Amino acid sequence: MSNLQIKGVDERLYQELKQLAADENRSVSQQVLFLIRSSLAQRNRSEQGETAAQALLALAGSWEDSRSSEAIIEEIKSERRSSSKLSEGL
Repeated sequence: MSNLQIKGVDERLYQELKQLAADENRSVSQQVLFLIRSSLAQRNRSEQGETAAQALLALAGSWEDSRSSEAIIEEIKSERRSSSKLSEGL
């Protein structure tokens, strides 16, 4: 496995990276590797002509229903129940 040394990182950027790593329960090294991998994966998707929207749509399923949109909306509205739980606020 190769090692990589990065010189000239300003303190503010390093502190931000360190905080991000702590927030995600990673070491700074692990966080840097994660960010590099994510960036390269995004770049590879971009080179293949896939946009972020296309990637999201590829992950999502489709909904097929023979009813009209009006019928679906009517069903949703008819299933709603009134609640007084939040009438006094949180």
